Amino acid sequence: MSALILVLVGIASGVTTALFGFGGGFVAVPVLVWADAALGDDAPRVAVATSSVLMVVAAAVATASTSRTVLAELRGSGRLLGLLALGGALGAVAARHVPGDVIAVGFVAYLLLTIAAVTARPGVLQAGADGARPLPAGAGLPIGAVAAFLGVGGSVVTVPLMRRNGHRMAVATALANPLTLAVALPATAVFLLLSGGRPVGAGAGFVGAVDVLAAAALLAGSLPVIVFLRRRGPRLSDRAHARWYVGLLVMVAVAMTAALFR
Repeated sequence: MSALILVLVGIASGVTTALFGFGGGFVAVPVLVWADAALGDDAPRVAVATSSVLMVVAAAVATASTSRTVLAELRGSGRLLGLLALGGALGAVAARHVPGDVIAVGFVAYLLLTIAAVTARPGVLQAGADGARPLPAGAGLPIGAVAAFLGVGGSVVTVPLMRRNGHRMAVATALANPLTLAVALPATAVFLLLSGGRPVGAGAGFVGAVDVLAAAALLAGSLPVIVFLRRRGPRLSDRAHARWYVGLLVMVAVAMTAALFR
């Protein structure tokens, strides 16, 4: 039953990854905390490590399915991508050395602050325009560090920033995938190399702190959906796209809060 639930969650994660630029972290982390609840305090750490693997694969597939015209918006962003990668490695190292409850509480706090920011500040819910300014390269380090520490990929920061810099929602969410890939690759390497072995009480199917079986079930549901929607996704108005994005953040915040206080 848990495997079936993970596949279904993977389908939902594929939808959000393809249409909104996030999925591996924000959709999977609460479910992985539930699925590995028997590991106790290690459950959030396992969820973050596993979600990093999911983000690498899902973001790579979504990036490969994105038109070259859209990806061309990232030309000249080598320094930004490099700092995102460095931040991702540092955040993953930090996550290795803090209690799991800190990660879980930080995840919820991050979500709530983001929801408040995107609804209160102008530039996200309104329509953007093409030909906008690129993201500042200096933002890469903090975005990457926070994203890897919490296992969220960074799209929930990069999408609002790109909106405020003038990008349409369709472009901002599409570009979130290669930016997430820059964060998740080094973070995943850190989790795999420095996870300190399987958590106490973990069964078969773990590589370090990564729950490989859970990741496989989630990817089985998400990858076909990502490929299909990136090529033949629904056409949403810019305003509706932005409102759905904020609504999904609220849903994930509620789900994670419920998991914390179950």
